[in-house]
Amino acid sequence: MGLTARVLAIDAGNSKTDVAVVAADGEVLATARGGGFRPPAVGVGPAVDALADAVTRAYAAAGVTSVTHVSACLANADLPVEEEQLAAALHARGWGETVEVRNDTFAILRAGVAEPRGVAVVCGAGINCVGMRPDGRTARFPALGRISGDWGGGWALAEEAMWHAARAEDGRGPATALAHTLPAHFGLDTVYALIESLHLERLPPARRHELTPVLFATASGGDAVARTLVDRLAAEVVGMATVALTRLDLLEEETPVLLGGGVLTAGHPQLDETLTELLSAKAPKATPRVVRQPPVLGAALLGLDRVGAGAEPQKQLRSHFET
Repeated sequence: MGLTARVLAIDAGNSKTDVAVVAADGEVLATARGGGFRPPAVGVGPAVDALADAVTRAYAAAGVTSVTHVSACLANADLPVEEEQLAAALHARGWGETVEVRNDTFAILRAGVAEPRGVAVVCGAGINCVGMRPDGRTARFPALGRISGDWGGGWALAEEAMWHAARAEDGRGPATALAHTLPAHFGLDTVYALIESLHLERLPPARRHELTPVLFATASGGDAVARTLVDRLAAEVVGMATVALTRLDLLEEETPVLLGGGVLTAGHPQLDETLTELLSAKAPKATPRVVRQPPVLGAALLGLDRVGAGAEPQKQLRSHFET
């Protein structure tokens, strides 16, 4: 296999970007890390500019100026039309002869399976689910938040926890320990004080994500309201996975369901146990498994799939990221 069969793999999330230059035999020639990829906030051009820094450094280290194929798994590529727009923007940079852009959830899925077959659910700041088969069929959701029917993800869980805590403190809702644990996390005495601090941004908005681990800790302590929220998240994850399995005609076949993102990989006992129980009831042949491999591996494997690389290059590639 010649030098022309190299792949540029890009895994770009909201907070960081990883790139890898991969030879046809699966050898990783160079890697680099860059900043976050946020086209909705800064625009497509500046977002791709941010990718260019990491790509330029990786190309210099690998001693190449272009590749055969660019496999990019990008955050905020939630709709096919967005993937097309971003693919055109990347192609214009001349980084490779061909470019394929996918939502970054596909990278987590491909990293966790030996062939492009299975379903992945990711729950980090938001929640998303994708599925794929070796024949190219895919299943996906818009994953745009409440307007596309989504519930879950760290930000939504934090908001739900605050909603229940506020109503418990002022009497509109049932009592919950969240009314004490959430403000206490920030050294405050009341939910009202926490509401004021968040609203006036005495606490930086980014710190809201800290409420989600407090929710899980409160659930572990036995609080009924918190436990209900955790159970609801498990049901949402299983619901998305089951729909994706059904769309791909995989419900009756032994199929991995890969779990990724900070919420699903944190090892929360109630969430893990409820999720496994519900999935067993709705999709008995599905096997849940947490993905520990870096997503850039998945982007690179998708690239090797595209250029027709076989099992040995994939094995070589995995050995680099899994050791």
